[in-house]
Amino acid sequence: MGYELIAAVDLGSNSFRLQVGRIVANQIYPLDGLKESVRLAAGLTPDKRLDAAAQQRGLQALSRFAERLRDFDQGAVRAVATNTLRVAKNAEQFLEKAEAALGFPIEVIAGREEARLIYLGVAHTLPNPQNRQLVFDIGGGSTEFIIGQNIDPIQLESLYMGCVSFSLRFFPEGRVDKRAFKEAELAARRELQTIVHAYRQTGWDEAIGSSGTAKAIVDLLEVNGFSDHGITRDGLEKLRNELIHAGHASRMRVQGLRADRTPVLPGGLAIMSAIFKEFGLERMVFLEGALRLGVLYDQLGRYHHEDLREATVTRFMQRYEVDHPQAARVAQTALGLLNQLVPASREEDDPDAQFLFWAARLHEIGISVAHPSYHKHSSYIIANADMPGFSRRDQGRLARLVLAHRGKLERAQPLRGEAPEWTLIFCLRIAVLLHRSRDDQSLPALSAAFTRNGFQIKLGNGGLDALPLTAAALEDEAQQWAGSGGELRIVRDA
Repeated sequence: MGYELIAAVDLGSNSFRLQVGRIVANQIYPLDGLKESVRLAAGLTPDKRLDAAAQQRGLQALSRFAERLRDFDQGAVRAVATNTLRVAKNAEQFLEKAEAALGFPIEVIAGREEARLIYLGVAHTLPNPQNRQLVFDIGGGSTEFIIGQNIDPIQLESLYMGCVSFSLRFFPEGRVDKRAFKEAELAARRELQTIVHAYRQTGWDEAIGSSGTAKAIVDLLEVNGFSDHGITRDGLEKLRNELIHAGHASRMRVQGLRADRTPVLPGGLAIMSAIFKEFGLERMVFLEGALRLGVLYDQLGRYHHEDLREATVTRFMQRYEVDHPQAARVAQTALGLLNQLVPASREEDDPDAQFLFWAARLHEIGISVAHPSYHKHSSYIIANADMPGFSRRDQGRLARLVLAHRGKLERAQPLRGEAPEWTLIFCLRIAVLLHRSRDDQSLPALSAAFTRNGFQIKLGNGGLDALPLTAAALEDEAQQWAGSGGELRIVRDA
């Protein structure tokens, strides 16, 4: 893969983290890491906008990370953002500044994708991977639940509750009393009831907690003698009583409470107590593996051609009963056009070629809903389905390409100015048009080139003479490009 060191950046709702790992024989050894307590979720206003102070805290943290990552290639770093940037209405504006501060692209990942990556990180630290594990990760704005075995998740879910959001909602200014704690716990239990039955039916051998809240609680229980090992139901009860008696986390008479965890301990403890009660747990162990380690291993898999995105596309083709020969024809022709226009796209793992290949294979999944306007259905499914391995931005890009593969080009107007996107749309539209007969008849000799305002297609040897329907469709396509302010020039050789 060419990299000895890779890095993961986790823009969490409570903390931002950077993890650098060294690759040795297909294993990742954590080398060093940085953590910044940003409390991004605390900056969400009632109308779900990220306030200026939280944005500034985040940008300062990312600027510090950028210094550590200064010598890293683009392909060696992957940055992911979680719940707060999933829900913030002004996330795009913040991300633009955040990417500039960090120096690398940032992906906003869906809740179940976050759960998958968390489990991938935990799975590589499991002492008994053959056991069936219940893993949960209480974050700042969401909590992920996974049942898995070895490195394979069986159940994945993300619930909209976290230590920052619950602390702000139920314990304003850090004040804690018995009534507030009970209300927080009941609110968490109501969320959990939506998944508990299915998880209990699947079953597990061992319960595992990961990330900051679980680590903070296990440290408090063990250092203060509330638990001999891990998190126990009895230990949680003792810690709860200490917190309520103190009335505020900062006034607790316990050892080991870190300053950065004090403001979010009440919400995290209420969620942890609810999990123990709803899942019927008596004990839970803590493991270090978490989202950032999962991101590193996911990177490693992509470099070794075990890209989960490819597996997801294959599953979608099966689920929606795609016509595989037709998808293959369209993909081959679309990639051939792209290779002519952009020779660099022939390189292995070129991202534009990858997205064009996936779009060509998925462009007809909407036919399973209804044939009329199927491209709209295809686009909707891709934009809104759980697609393991794909970030929200990935799904949005794929959905836009698929939506624009037929019909009016004006639907793609938001892409104006993004030359690579227009090139991919051109390649996909022409490939679909040329294979409208859905058979293996040979195509006329075809070459593609850029013009000043669009594209040119040259067809050799009178190739369209025997294909009047295709010739008419190409003329219509040229009108589409002209109507959108672009150009499609069709040249016929004698």
